[in-house]
Amino acid sequence: MRNRAVGILVIFVALLMGFIIFSFNRAMAEIVNTSCEHGALCPMWGTIDFQTNISIAIMSFVIIIGLYLIFFGEEKISSPKEETKDVNVAKESYKEIMNTLTDEEKIILEQIIDSNGTIFQSDLTRDPNFNKVKVSRILDKLEGRGIIERRRRGMTNVVILKH
Repeated sequence: MRNRAVGILVIFVALLMGFIIFSFNRAMAEIVNTSCEHGALCPMWGTIDFQTNISIAIMSFVIIIGLYLIFFGEEKISSPKEETKDVNVAKESYKEIMNTLTDEEKIILEQIIDSNGTIFQSDLTRDPNFNKVKVSRILDKLEGRGIIERRRRGMTNVVILKH
């Protein structure tokens, strides 16, 4: 959820707390008026005032947090596809590198290039000639040469072509 939406939600919860505080204090005041015989000197009035002030302070603090989130909260959203989606990868720019690779490494690198430089490692294992272990070993070699980079994303890796 975005910080602004969270801030609005927090302020809504604080206002709901304020309504509950107001309703509770009104009910308590009616109870004290009917049950206390000491009038304004009744110790229950002091307790109600103390609890009201503490409740309002907590509610104010929550509102301040909500306002901070709305006006000053920074939003950081990153995904591997956004980082590289404007990149057009051409096979021609990797011709020199391709000449130094084995046939299997070329196939994997071509799949990465065809996917605009970013692909999930699990997508590379869909080829029936390559199992998970084989793909992982090939990627280890390519990563060791500085051609690709792997980043952990959940239960799989994102393979990113270095430029």
